[in-house]
Amino acid sequence: MCGIAGILRTSDNAPSLRSNVIEHMTNSLIHRGPDTSGHYIDHRMALGMRRLSIIDLATGDQPMTNETQTIHLVSNGEIYNFPELRTQLTKLGHSFTSSSDTECLVHGYEEWGETLFSRINGMFATAIWDPNQDRLLLARDRTGIKPLYYTVSDGLLIFGSELKAILSCDYVNTELDLKALGFYLSMENVPSPKSIFKNIHKLRSGHYLRVVAGEVTEIQYWDFQLDRSENITEQSLLSKPQEFRGILQNAVRSEMVSDVPVGVLLSGGLDSSAIAALAAREATHRLQTFSIGFDEPSFDESRFAREASSHIGTNHHEKHLTASDLQQALPEISGFLDEPLADASIIPTFLVSKFAREHVKVVLGGDGGDEMLAGYSTMQAHKVATAYRMLPSSIRDHLIPKIAQLMPVGHNDFSFDFKVSRFIRGASASRSLQHQMWLGSFYGKQLDDLLNDDVKEQMLTADVELLVDQELGNCQADDQMNRLLRQDMRFYMEGGILTKVDRASMAVSLETRVPFLNKLVLDYLERIPVSLKLRGFKRKWLLRQAMKDLLPKNILARKKKGFSMPVAKWLAEDLHDLARAYLAPERIRKDGLFKPEHVTALLDDHTKRRRNHHKLLWTLLMFQLWKSEWLDNRQSVNHF
Repeated sequence: MCGIAGILRTSDNAPSLRSNVIEHMTNSLIHRGPDTSGHYIDHRMALGMRRLSIIDLATGDQPMTNETQTIHLVSNGEIYNFPELRTQLTKLGHSFTSSSDTECLVHGYEEWGETLFSRINGMFATAIWDPNQDRLLLARDRTGIKPLYYTVSDGLLIFGSELKAILSCDYVNTELDLKALGFYLSMENVPSPKSIFKNIHKLRSGHYLRVVAGEVTEIQYWDFQLDRSENITEQSLLSKPQEFRGILQNAVRSEMVSDVPVGVLLSGGLDSSAIAALAAREATHRLQTFSIGFDEPSFDESRFAREASSHIGTNHHEKHLTASDLQQALPEISGFLDEPLADASIIPTFLVSKFAREHVKVVLGGDGGDEMLAGYSTMQAHKVATAYRMLPSSIRDHLIPKIAQLMPVGHNDFSFDFKVSRFIRGASASRSLQHQMWLGSFYGKQLDDLLNDDVKEQMLTADVELLVDQELGNCQADDQMNRLLRQDMRFYMEGGILTKVDRASMAVSLETRVPFLNKLVLDYLERIPVSLKLRGFKRKWLLRQAMKDLLPKNILARKKKGFSMPVAKWLAEDLHDLARAYLAPERIRKDGLFKPEHVTALLDDHTKRRRNHHKLLWTLLMFQLWKSEWLDNRQSVNHF
């Protein structure tokens, strides 16, 4: 695990490369790799990395090169099938100088060229420089576990694991992309290939970038196609739960390969408990698990984590946090979060990662289980919405919304009145937009009311429905639930969940691995009908059946909770002053993006409990915190 960065001169007229530039870029990533650093530089290319030593502690430093020192590579992540690749490549005549998983990529490229990426089982963001072919390849893993940003500017292609690496060379324009901001306000993250800054891009998951003689081409090497599951009869599926458990066990086994101890982040939910139970069967010593508890009872899951740990038999570590601990983490989070992200669960994710890092360098997590196995309540809501659409419009569009407005306003994040209002808001929209409206923040009139007139035209070009429809245009599945799974995977998981986990854990130099997104599991679940994932209204049926003799019934039967925070309550109470300061009318007016009177009205309605606007307000607050850190206060120094 590490952070990578690089600069390629795509034109002879581009500035010459200097070692202090690439060093400055990699130093901005020291949190991703505090153990060692390495650099390679020639007249065309500068490569750099910061390393968090996990496999081959002694000889696994990067950049890596081949036997003739004609190929140079830096990579962030882990390659889980490196033993198999190493065996194949050795038989083909390649010589290895280390035990590192990364060296397989160098020799794999020599042997297989650009088809290498489809052979890899792992999480990775990789850069391969082949000067003899004048070729740079940048590749990202199948689901986007590891990030990679790039930009082309004045004869230079500049890339890095995080935006801050690109921004640190100060040769890049940091103009806010208003269309990207529009996507953020609706979707609560900026979906790839955009970033929050103009002309800086995120490489999409399952893609690689080829740069030859200055020509840049993006190529897709993998796609998740659930149509393979749609012609399988129920009779042939009786043994699938046990078969799936075997696949997941193999994935966990491959992801526990490490030269340092491996733990598990255990929330007490089904997904993390399943990973912990399977990891305990592979561990050579008693497995260490980690969780945090909260002083807010309705959000505290620590008792379930303790129950799962006791049943599995792990060495469990628990830390209790107060509301003050969580809120005090916000400034630190806005410091390392170089794109706005409105998922409040990044706060506990960061704090549990920080706690786990006191004991281990590597953890497994349960992320990806919901997207792979239909774990979100929105999947059930779509079934309800089908019946709701059949109601007469007088009832659906008038009577029910009026009744909903009469409900008492709760300040739980997902109080009954909040869930009802969210359901009504999206129930009449198209399927693709409906799903995003239930998950996201500002849409339609809410977005129109928020935006200043002089930026509205640019931001409203961020057409979420068009974006989703373009993505689903590549989906061969006919079943609507399969199409929704793909939608979740592409926009909610890649843009939100995986970004959150990567930034929160790497901020404290902790490697987080996600077995549910292992290639073995992806390949298997592509062929499993959605009826075994969402069975009636029972979410993650396949996983529950697979784990029923390894986990307590209480854990197996639990509803989806998530790493939620009492944001609605905080915004009205503990964080009220912070929200008032960052959303103050004079500040909003000066920025020129939003209507200050509308933002103030949202905050007043919320604090006076007339409406629960916590998602809208949190989305705005996180943007304002990000803007203060990464746009307003940024000092520009040219290192070229």
